[in-house]
Amino acid sequence: MNRLKAIVVLAISTSSIIYTGCNSSSANRNNEKKRTVKPTSIYTVGLTEEQEQKILNSSKTRQIRQEVAELMRLKLSPGSFSGAILVARKGVVLYEHYQGLENHATKAPVTDSSSFQLASVSKTFTGMAILSLLEKEKLTLDDPLQKYFPDFPYLGITIRMLLNHRSGLPNYLYFCDSLVKDKSHFLTNDEVIRLMTEHKPPTQYPPDRHFNYCNTNYLLLASIIEKVSQQKYADYLQQTFFTPLEMTNTFVADPAQAPRSHQTVSHLFSWRPEPDNSFDGVVGDKGIYSCVRDMLKWDQAIYSGKLFKPETLKAAFTPYSNEKPGIRNYGLGWRLFTYPDSSNNIIYHNGWWHGNNTVFYRFVKDSTTLVILGNRYNRGIYQAVKPLRNILGHGDGEEAGEE
Repeated sequence: MNRLKAIVVLAISTSSIIYTGCNSSSANRNNEKKRTVKPTSIYTVGLTEEQEQKILNSSKTRQIRQEVAELMRLKLSPGSFSGAILVARKGVVLYEHYQGLENHATKAPVTDSSSFQLASVSKTFTGMAILSLLEKEKLTLDDPLQKYFPDFPYLGITIRMLLNHRSGLPNYLYFCDSLVKDKSHFLTNDEVIRLMTEHKPPTQYPPDRHFNYCNTNYLLLASIIEKVSQQKYADYLQQTFFTPLEMTNTFVADPAQAPRSHQTVSHLFSWRPEPDNSFDGVVGDKGIYSCVRDMLKWDQAIYSGKLFKPETLKAAFTPYSNEKPGIRNYGLGWRLFTYPDSSNNIIYHNGWWHGNNTVFYRFVKDSTTLVILGNRYNRGIYQAVKPLRNILGHGDGEEAGEE
């Protein structure tokens, strides 16, 4: 058996899925109906069945379900939110809910198989893919970019600076807009790198001087993954993470290909679809689609200790930008809330691309997971995090931004 498959027991019971009212014709006509799923164990690490049942049947779990459901009704109602939410503790699902439409044109409802554009949450996979190559001794974090792109005109930048957003490079989403005339063409990573080499858009900061969140860093990391692994970025992630972890609804999208089954469409708040643009050909900073259950598998696989070495995870979750005081920081592909009591740290990432808004929180102290994925533009997804943290017992600290 593949060693990664052996780290967990997959316990999804199809009989546990209950869609309220879906057997009636009226429900099919009104896809805004609630689709609430009975909590079940999906991807636990090291828990016995008795321990799982104890979590599921506890009074605290019942309270969390009730309070999260009420918050959904008030903050993420069917009239505004299209997407999925999952709350778990130690891999045991406490609350799981689906509402809205995969595609407003076809009226296909959101289900547990619906795959959403993760937007910047994709960076967690890109970052950990680089660290997997580090563990295989295929690269080092101090490698200069010229080792992989000999003509790249920006000197003094290392892989580590890309991972922790300290490269100072300009954001391709801004400088490419004026350099690319054919907006119908899907840009590739190589084309963006060539534009940078030829036109040398100015940097934001000198290397390793400041934290400056920049999508260019992660397209470069995706290209490094391809050069080192001799595989396409999509294939490396599929082989390294998605297939071994049985993340069956997770993939790197190709905008030039037909959408996959249950691949959600991005919508504006008005339900008008927001199509892909030329930037959707670029991968690494975005472009991965997934569902809430697969994101829980990703979360639990990291906790297992068998996917990465302890020292690798420590490096990933170390804060690297300390110029300003405060609890907010960034690791290697992960946003961080860092507290004096390090056991209380929060590891997370948000995303926003087109009409897709995403939230992925990992509360380390009690292995609680929060995933919200939406495909209808809604800033309320981010605003719901703070009250959700209060419900889950992690309410101290600042509210995170949108990306």
